[in-house]
Parts: sequence; C-alpha cells; structure tokens
Amino acid sequence: MRLKTICEIADGLAPFALSREYCEKYGAHDNSGVQLDCGGEIRRILFSLDLSSEAVARAKAFGADCVFTHHPAIYRPLYSLEEAGVGKQVLACARAGISIVSAHLNLDAAEGGIDDCLMRGLGGEAAECVMHSLTGGGYGRISEIAPVGPEVFLKRIEREFGARRVLFYAGDRRVARIASFCGAGTDDETVAFAISHGADTFVSSDPKHHLIAALAEAGLNVVILTHYAAENYGFRKFYEKFENEIKETGIRTEYFSDERFL
Repeated sequence: MRLKTICEIADGLAPFALSREYCEKYGAHDNSGVQLDCGGEIRRILFSLDLSSEAVARAKAFGADCVFTHHPAIYRPLYSLEEAGVGKQVLACARAGISIVSAHLNLDAAEGGIDDCLMRGLGGEAAECVMHSLTGGGYGRISEIAPVGPEVFLKRIEREFGARRVLFYAGDRRVARIASFCGAGTDDETVAFAISHGADTFVSSDPKHHLIAALAEAGLNVVILTHYAAENYGFRKFYEKFENEIKETGIRTEYFSDERFL
C-alpha cells in the first residue's frame, strides 16, 4: 500500500477538507496530512496520538513503515533537524524510513471524530447544538444525558476513558446537560458557550484558573481530563475504523497508547 492510499482511507473517515474549512472559518492553524514521505510500500502502520520518542521506538520495534498520529508531527515550521532538537522524532523516522501522516482538526471535527466520541463517551447520544459548526461536523457540543450525581458521573469517566488524572470541581447540580470540548478546549469562548447554553457540567482539558473560577461561579460542575485522555479515546476509535477498512489488504497495524498521560 502506498502512502497516498492511506491518506485516501483517512480522508473517507475524516475529510481533510474539514481542517481547511475550520481554519478558514474560525481563524485556526493546522497542518494535517503527510508530514514525511519516505517512499516505498507501507506494510505496517503504528497509530499514536503523538509522535513521541516512545512512539518512534515502538514503531521501530513493530517494523512500521508509517506512523499515523493525531497531533501533527510538524505543526509549525521546523527550521532545523537536530538530534536533540524539536524535530528529533521526525529526524529519527526519516533515518528509519518511517513515513508520517497526521489527522488533526479534521479528525477533531468529523462526524464520529474525536470531539463527537468525547460526547458519546460521556453518555451523550446526539449534539443539541455545536459551537463551531462545519460541513459534516463541528467542534464543541452540548448534549443531554439521564441525570446522575456528580460522583457517579466521575466514576463513569474514569472507567470509560481509562482516566487516571481527573480534576473534578463539583457544583451544586446533578449532571444532565453537558458542554464538552476535546483537547485544549478550555478558553473564554467555550466557557461562555457552556454557560449561555444552560450546561450544568463542563468537560475539557488544559484550563487556566480564572476560567475554572468563572464556571464554578456560574454553578457548573467542572471536569478536567488530561489532553491525552480526552483525545486518545476517540483516536483509538478512529484506528478501529481504519483497521476495518484495510482488513482484507494484509497490512498490519498496531495502536500505541502512552499511559503516562492518562
């Protein structure tokens, strides 16, 4: 299988056009797609949320010809490649002949993508409204679940997401209406969206204190997952879909989960 075919399969599951649309419509930055093409046939693919040194080591041990990541291996321009530099993992892959593909904002926003999976993992079945809507997807969701107590909800998250590090600020309400945002989704806009749409619970990652305080002042439950836990869940489901698409091709795949960050 060639790298072009891998990109075509990924595009069928989470169209790369969504990344371009999101950037143009909401002023974001992304670099989804081929990060490194070493040429040759792809026979083994390692999937990993990040291109960490551990992921590169696992790719080599697995005999991978390609690493497929969620977070782009090259997000901003790299002005040099050095052994101990920012791009050392890319350099290691290049030396080992391992190509790299990343699906970032397109996979965040796609129907059945990472943000959608976060909502469903929390118990929501459909988004009542989406903060940043796109053609065939979007980011930031309000969903409703059968009301449960905060402690029951927390246990559900720990079990479903395998989350080991959860910050939980309990408000004065049961959990029934959730505002959820995968990845680094705690900012002024998402907080305002959650409050204005009557959410009783806010779920995301990477907050600043004043935003947690604003949510608490508004009486919301606040659940802060690690960035990794909030996205690894949905990326694994993408991997399962991808694996199903290539099951008759003889291509071998493996999923690498870095439990340090759960």
